[in-house]
Amino acid sequence: MFLGIDHLVIAVADPDAAAAGVQDVLGLAPGGGGRHDQLGTYNRLVWLGDSYLELIAVFDPALAATSWVGAPTLRALAGGTGGFATWAIASDGIDADRARLTATATDLATPIDGERRRPDGEVVRWRLAAAPTLGPSRPPFLIEHIADSAEWTAAERAARASGPARLSVLELAVDDVDGTSRAMLRTAGLRFRPSLAGGGARDADIGPQRLRLRPRRDPSSAVATIHLVVAGGRATDVDLLGCRWRIRPAPG
Repeated sequence: MFLGIDHLVIAVADPDAAAAGVQDVLGLAPGGGGRHDQLGTYNRLVWLGDSYLELIAVFDPALAATSWVGAPTLRALAGGTGGFATWAIASDGIDADRARLTATATDLATPIDGERRRPDGEVVRWRLAAAPTLGPSRPPFLIEHIADSAEWTAAERAARASGPARLSVLELAVDDVDGTSRAMLRTAGLRFRPSLAGGGARDADIGPQRLRLRPRRDPSSAVATIHLVVAGGRATDVDLLGCRWRIRPAPG
């Protein structure tokens, strides 16, 4: 079953500097991170409850070019500024979800194991299923976190549950809303409806969050607009890390 939007992958030149910028501009404290030794990438995380921002960079371009997450990261960095690279849906049963999606001719590959080693030596583990090509307007990949590995124990999840920010909407500006929505349906089973935002946008619910596709009318604008609800925050729109951020205060 899909639990929600798991994380957003944002390509950056320096994850530490990017995490500092997120804290300075958005007021969100960064968490940990580490290296994907087999993928050629490394990262810092910003937690949004059980969702998170992955600020990812490359330490080995040749290795990254052959890896599922390194390739879209390199493409996002090719313009010199980085930005939104790809994203993931959280699953609590990735084999069952992929089997269900096979009925719609999904191009998700057979799930594979993955891991990231943190600076403290602890290892984060997961399983994921991705289509052959990932990108800002391409369908997401699926990920299932291993519950007894680092960052996903009951104690660690409880500790971040009180964090101030939550992801509410991932809004993607795409050249072809019809074509993109069909690809999202085929690969990930996402069903769209006309959005109350208007302007030709369409919405799909993913757990407690929403994916919005809208026509991209300005090629120079950010592909991704990330909507966050922040306790004690103030309403603001800001550009950062090649994305547009829409911050709204939490109700009450």
